[in-house]
Amino acid sequence: MSAGKAGTAANSAAAGWTALFAAWVVALAASLSALYIGEVMGQVPCSLCWHQRAFMFPLTILLAVACYHSDEAAWRYAAPVAAIGWLIAGWHTLLFYGVVSEAIQPCSASGPSCSGEGMTLLGWVPLPALSLLAFTAILLLLLAVARGGRKA
Repeated sequence: MSAGKAGTAANSAAAGWTALFAAWVVALAASLSALYIGEVMGQVPCSLCWHQRAFMFPLTILLAVACYHSDEAAWRYAAPVAAIGWLIAGWHTLLFYGVVSEAIQPCSASGPSCSGEGMTLLGWVPLPALSLLAFTAILLLLLAVARGGRKA
């Protein structure tokens, strides 16, 4: 292999690891934020928030291990987890904005409401949209990892 091709491969590997690390940072920030909102601020999560957490929290661990081992193939097992979380967050965002009918809303009257004031941060930033944004960022970064691992 020539020196130019070796340098290009090293740059590609570094870019892939950087994208993987960035995906881990997003997952970690989202997980810590969810814990802060629930445990410190005392905001009780609704059913859909719990489901999103069930997919975000493991991503934090998966991506940390993948970064530690420089496993650029991690996108193969992390992307499906992030995609399912993205679907739940998308559904939750549609519920929050009233696009989905109240009749098929999974949140009960006894628990926190998906469209209540408690679903916003600082009174105007909807938590479901933040979750959707985090899962989207993770998926885009994992796509960059996947593309970085392909040979040109």
